[in-house]
Amino acid sequence: MIHPDLPLIDLHRHLDGNVRLETMIDLAKQHNIQLPADTVEELRPFVQVMEPLTNIMAYFKKFELLTSIFVDYAACRRVAYENVLDAAEEGIDYIELRFSPVFMAEPHGLDPVGVVEAVIAGIVQGRSAVPKTKVNLIGIISRTYGVEVGFKELNALLQFRDEIVGLDLAGDEANYPAVLFVEHFKLARDAGWGVTVHAGESDGPESVWHAIRDLGADRIGHAVRILEDPALVNYVREHHIGIEANLTSNVHTNTVPSYEAHPLKAQLDLGLLATINTDDPGISPVTLAHEFTVAARAAGLTPADTRKAQQNALAVAFLSDDEKAALVASVRN
Repeated sequence: MIHPDLPLIDLHRHLDGNVRLETMIDLAKQHNIQLPADTVEELRPFVQVMEPLTNIMAYFKKFELLTSIFVDYAACRRVAYENVLDAAEEGIDYIELRFSPVFMAEPHGLDPVGVVEAVIAGIVQGRSAVPKTKVNLIGIISRTYGVEVGFKELNALLQFRDEIVGLDLAGDEANYPAVLFVEHFKLARDAGWGVTVHAGESDGPESVWHAIRDLGADRIGHAVRILEDPALVNYVREHHIGIEANLTSNVHTNTVPSYEAHPLKAQLDLGLLATINTDDPGISPVTLAHEFTVAARAAGLTPADTRKAQQNALAVAFLSDDEKAALVASVRN
């Protein structure tokens, strides 16, 4: 359940993984892009996961259609803007939207710098339209493109460092380990950004250790396999490192076989700062409310657990203490 006296917060949502089907169809028509269907319901099974896939790479394949519509900077701006409207429609009080400039730029040869500028413009437009929903941006280095492209991506983000609150490392975790990106994340920390890293999803606990020790992670995206290492569990708890759990997404990628098998309940029982998030609602068609009510219940969480998850999200959000206090006050007034 959702506790209305606490802010409803989503810390892990990819804006490039949350494109409206209607927008895809509209942009495809405008730019003569061939989609496999031209109505929302016919397009849905090509983009969205209808049942669990074999692995995370099969899930990544779903992104190909989503990113095909990033034809120009106006499209990037529109998707960012609609992400803010979607968050407000869900009743979210605070959201951190993350995106990979190179991932969005690649299909149509856009400049990553222009993509960052367009996304920021869309976020600013969204904030004006729905001022009650607080929005911040996290940049992503997509590890799958390698180290040098990672620097290009980081440099595009750093040109707008004051508009971004954190840096993430996403993509093929198993084949592109964190150790390759040490210098990138040193520059991110020097810029004053928070650090979150996808780890412990398609690789084991050692990946989480590297995210923490090599990259300085404040939070870990997914962290599904963290319980395999008791020393790691203790370290994460003692150092107040946040966990960005994504229940439905982890089932859809076959990272866990079912909601019941998800470790989130055990993480909360162990006192870890675990949170509930949506990941890619354009692919896993969920809302944050669904994750707190349907998915959390299926994963064995009690109302006390979901309350703790909301409290944890506030604790580990990339916000100042004053901003957190203002957010709580805005909910309770």
